[in-house]
Amino acid sequence: MGREKEKEKPSEKALNLLRSRLADPNFIFKPLSDSPDSNYSKLKFIISTSVTEACNNSILLLGPRGSGKVAVLELVLSDLLQQYPDVISVIRLNGLLHSDDNCALKEIARQLCMEHQLLFSKVASFDDNSQFMIAMLRECGLAHKTIIFVLDEFDFFAQGKQRLLYSLLDAMQSVNSQSVVIGVSCRLDVDQLLEKRVRSRFSHRKLLFLSPSKEDTERFMEHILSLPVDSSIPQNYTAEFNGRLKKIISDERFKELITTYLSFNFTIGHLVRFQAVSYMDLDVGFLSLENFKTALSSNQRQSKLECIRDCSILELYMLVCMKRLEVKEQNSYNFFSVMTEYKSIHDSSQTSDNYAANVCLRAFEHLLQRQLISFIDNKGHNQSVEFRPVKLLISSAELHQGLKSSHQCPPVTMLRAARTHLENPSAFWLLTPQHLYSVMH
Repeated sequence: MGREKEKEKPSEKALNLLRSRLADPNFIFKPLSDSPDSNYSKLKFIISTSVTEACNNSILLLGPRGSGKVAVLELVLSDLLQQYPDVISVIRLNGLLHSDDNCALKEIARQLCMEHQLLFSKVASFDDNSQFMIAMLRECGLAHKTIIFVLDEFDFFAQGKQRLLYSLLDAMQSVNSQSVVIGVSCRLDVDQLLEKRVRSRFSHRKLLFLSPSKEDTERFMEHILSLPVDSSIPQNYTAEFNGRLKKIISDERFKELITTYLSFNFTIGHLVRFQAVSYMDLDVGFLSLENFKTALSSNQRQSKLECIRDCSILELYMLVCMKRLEVKEQNSYNFFSVMTEYKSIHDSSQTSDNYAANVCLRAFEHLLQRQLISFIDNKGHNQSVEFRPVKLLISSAELHQGLKSSHQCPPVTMLRAARTHLENPSAFWLLTPQHLYSVMH
């Protein structure tokens, strides 16, 4: 085994190292700890203040799935548990598992008993568990110990009577308690779901986890893919590997790839999956721009692109009309809004593509079946399809790519113009029908 390890190629060692990094959220988000303006630093300050100054706090971590909310929280908790090993207890709940108030309080009681080596009663009632939780908060406060409640999928706890949230936040009003409630949700409006009595006891602190900028993305890439100089990998190989990586990142073609990728997938979670290490040629031993191109093509949602390619001319018209409405900041639209936009394009461009209302409605329903669009919410089941608001489930880049490869894309009107404006998609959607028609000729 020792000889085999010695014979292992530097490229194989590098590949194993990079793969282990991609599976380690702590390493991926470590650069955030260097910046005082990062969510890591802000969250750590809020929790550590509660620990050192014996006060209560509540905070919401909000952002799309894959934006790093839980990863940053776990990184902060890991650091604080090392810094204050005997002072912090962490209670974890998930709205998908514990949205029922009785179940949630029972789970809190179970974790508190396990943490403090007490006997847990499975037959205790809601009131018994509530009184036990209040008593534990008081005792821990007197002992200068902080209890941190992590409520993942927080929006599920904000449904129903919200007895758990009220009991928890009301108990924190006590002078003796010393605790922090951290809600994690992908709904930016989750605080509006809280009842008045719950909202009045909440601290209303929020940390937003936004999509990474182009510069942040390049910085993350370099951090994840650069080899350390103090590893077992030969130094000359490490220097050449890092040098080539810097050249790739500074290449304009690479920047275009990143821009395209971020238009499809815009979170840190997606960025981690977009890695070229799986396509690195071990014989060559280094990453290349082609590896990133291959990674991009494999990460694109082929099912959506295939659905767009199979769309009829009328369905393509409708998708473009919806995208135009979104560019005009009309985020809520229904069948009639789309048809009004379609009519304006048709009248301005004077095309021969004219369809009856019932045919358009069938095309609209077909887009729903293909899951290229969906209803905004589950309300209005009794309403007709044409009255219910919908949203697009594809990005501008995906729509452009689908139009480019569609065999049904007509040689007239705006769809042909889309084909000729793939290099600048955002500008295309802002063109007026008159401009679009002039481009064709």
